[in-house]
Amino acid sequence: MDTAPRHEERPRVAVIGAGVVGLCVAWHLARRGARVTVLDGAEPGSGASSGNAGAISAGSVAPLAMPGVLRQVPGMLLDPAGALHVPPGYWPRAAPWLLRFVAAARPARVEAIARALAGLLSGAMERHREILAAEGALDLLRADGQLYLYRDEAHYAKDAAAWALRRRHGLRIEVLRGHGAIRALEPEVSPTYTLGLFLPDQGHSTNPLRQAQAVAAGVRRMGGEIHRRAARAIATAGGRVIGVELAGGRIEADAVVLAAGAFSARLLRPLGVRVPLETQRGYHVMVPEPGLRLSRPVVPADRKVFLTPMEGGLRVAGTVEFGGLDRPPSERRAALLLDDLRRVFPHARTEGVRGFWMGHRPCLPDSLPVLGPVRRWPGLWCAFGHGHLGLTGSAPTGAALAAALLGERPNLDLAPFAPERFG
Repeated sequence: MDTAPRHEERPRVAVIGAGVVGLCVAWHLARRGARVTVLDGAEPGSGASSGNAGAISAGSVAPLAMPGVLRQVPGMLLDPAGALHVPPGYWPRAAPWLLRFVAAARPARVEAIARALAGLLSGAMERHREILAAEGALDLLRADGQLYLYRDEAHYAKDAAAWALRRRHGLRIEVLRGHGAIRALEPEVSPTYTLGLFLPDQGHSTNPLRQAQAVAAGVRRMGGEIHRRAARAIATAGGRVIGVELAGGRIEADAVVLAAGAFSARLLRPLGVRVPLETQRGYHVMVPEPGLRLSRPVVPADRKVFLTPMEGGLRVAGTVEFGGLDRPPSERRAALLLDDLRRVFPHARTEGVRGFWMGHRPCLPDSLPVLGPVRRWPGLWCAFGHGHLGLTGSAPTGAALAAALLGERPNLDLAPFAPERFG
């Protein structure tokens, strides 16, 4: 007996945003029988989803606002080559967000954030495998772990609380003491680093853009539509959301999912919904022939960068730069990444590096994304603000949000992620 819903019974859902989060939401909606339309002014996966570090880090449950991190912030801001940069003219805009960030570092709040992130990210690799297996693209995932590097025990002590928090939530960590132990995993690491943390259960994508494109192909395969059309506004009538306004018309929908990353707050503001969403602009450079072989992402804790082996070479990704959505990228910030690479791998070759990439990480001060329905506007759902964990959180977000939107009971409590938590 055919139990598939008749066409007229299938809900129409418009997803604003064709980044990897929006695409994963659309994939799970389409698999459950919804009529899905994805809207974005750019090609699927071409924004921040294409330029991330590629890490899939289900154990990254410690929020950015940890007491140890706060103590390091002044030094990073005073260092012109530091991983954190706020342009002088941007301080008035950044200050309210930074104050909320500091408030999120209270011990009780840190524990609550970690619990919520653990609930979201648990099983992330399995969720990614679920999608990519269906799309014949499992070759994109590597499960060779991740390696974090510290100069010595004193250097590690600054981050010890965050690692303890991750352990409490099930992250398996193997401590490597001595440069010899580190070299057994990655032979070309600088002898400057004498303590390593190997995370055997974490993984990475070898091509984040191709991964997003594989998800997009799956959406289309299951009957969903993806249009290169930018949303101008969320359409409302009678106290509820009814669709999306576009140039030259409107797409009507029974529900709208806002998954526009760092640009999401602009579409919420006309509805009277305000969230403290900030872009932490990230950079990467691709080194096509670095002259060294890495088996996994390597993360030097003092440099705050990810060094990830990918299909096109070695990706060096990092820095946190405040500056909004419209300020031009800084070539100087990107150039610092090559210095970071040489400090970790002194013999790396950087010939052939051409240009750099900059993208907008959508960050909220408590390190939790906004997921779930907007109470003031029936029919409106949110899936944005994953910060530094967009790729990791995309597949589990898609599964949980699609289930909740279609009336199922998701395996995740959405309450900690509600937009209303900001008042």
